[in-house]
Amino acid sequence: MNAIAYVDRLLDPMTAAFTPELARKLVDLKIDPELERHVEALRAKANAGALSPEEESDYHEFIEAVDVVSIIQSKARRFLAERES
Repeated sequence: MNAIAYVDRLLDPMTAAFTPELARKLVDLKIDPELERHVEALRAKANAGALSPEEESDYHEFIEAVDVVSIIQSKARRFLAERES
């Protein structure tokens, strides 16, 4: 099992605390503008092969964080879909 699958399973119990309002807020989460600019700069440098070791570490940590948020949003979408059907 990969890390994403582990995180997905570890977060399963969290869905018991969802309400429709919370699930909608989770689905609508957006990156703040300052962080978005920082990540875009890292992405551009990564595509150019110009990341320093520190920047590369920062960029990979961001990607891992996005994976966790994506899992939570997926669970929220599933929660809402089950309530709406």
